[in-house]
Amino acid sequence: MPFNKHYSHGLEDAMASGWAREGAVQEQIDDTVNDAVAKARRELAQGGASLTHCEECGEPIPERRRELIPGVRLCVACQAEADEHERRAGGFNRRASKDSQLR
Repeated sequence: MPFNKHYSHGLEDAMASGWAREGAVQEQIDDTVNDAVAKARRELAQGGASLTHCEECGEPIPERRRELIPGVRLCVACQAEADEHERRAGGFNRRASKDSQLR
């Protein structure tokens, strides 16, 4: 079969992009940035006054918890759920490096 420079170039482009749809890489970058901004906002809020009731479920936050964790906004149950969600999301490689895909 003769060499087809147009086919070869198209294949190189497809291989370089990893067969990702247009805009997918930017969406991954945007998601990563948005997650980091949300996390920073949560951490900034930790320095203010503690809430008396959980901002997620509305249950009272015990006084001892408010004393020990300045700026606390969640009850123990909701905080545990938020930590678990963050832990699961933290293990997800949004950049989808080829090394992680090969494992």
